[in-house]
Amino acid sequence: MPAGYVIAQLKVTNPENYKHYVEKVTEVVKNFGGEFLVRNGEHQVFEGNDKFPRIIIIKFPSYERALEWYNSEEYKPIKQIRLDNSEGSNIIIKGI
Repeated sequence: MPAGYVIAQLKVTNPENYKHYVEKVTEVVKNFGGEFLVRNGEHQVFEGNDKFPRIIIIKFPSYERALEWYNSEEYKPIKQIRLDNSEGSNIIIKGI
């Protein structure tokens, strides 16, 4: 079964409140079998504009498990912290 990946590009608009998201999200990701592969690492932009400088990649055992995590009751209140304190894109993609 192919892994599922969450790929997020964010710009944190309220760093003080966003800290609460960072503190809480890791445990919920682990509860769904996820692991962070990239969490705001050093990077260089070679093409295009870097509107969202924070990059996160999370690997889940399957695409379905990633969707379960994103739509879970456990993640729902934590997700709202992210939505209230950042802007950007967040996709879930099935691996090969």
